[in-house]
Amino acid sequence: MPFYTLDTMKPGKQKGNPDVSVRSAIGEFMKVGIVTKPEGDGPALHEHPNEEQWTYILAGELHFILGDEDKIVGPGTLVHIPRNVPHRSRPVNGPATFLTVKSPAGSGAMDQDYNKAKGADEAEALYPGKRK
Repeated sequence: MPFYTLDTMKPGKQKGNPDVSVRSAIGEFMKVGIVTKPEGDGPALHEHPNEEQWTYILAGELHFILGDEDKIVGPGTLVHIPRNVPHRSRPVNGPATFLTVKSPAGSGAMDQDYNKAKGADEAEALYPGKRK
């Protein structure tokens, strides 16, 4: 089906992130998800060796670490996450919702190509608060 609404997208949870809500759809070459994270929640610094990712913030604010960049982004921000670039995002000042697109589609799981990045534990120590 080429048209989707949130209620027709496949619901799911990300491994290691039970409080994160994900609704996804899978195409031949890409997968897309609408993700909602509670404040402070998200995976540790990680990278995707096989996937390129785009994230568009719909609501709320995310503290993003992307390679050497460290910033807070809000609605209307489009973030490109190339393969093999360590990154992580955490909602600040409340929950956040974003659209994310990854390619290739693989199995369709949004967290299929997750690999904890070198130095992830050290990076997390710099940002106290809830983490997964």
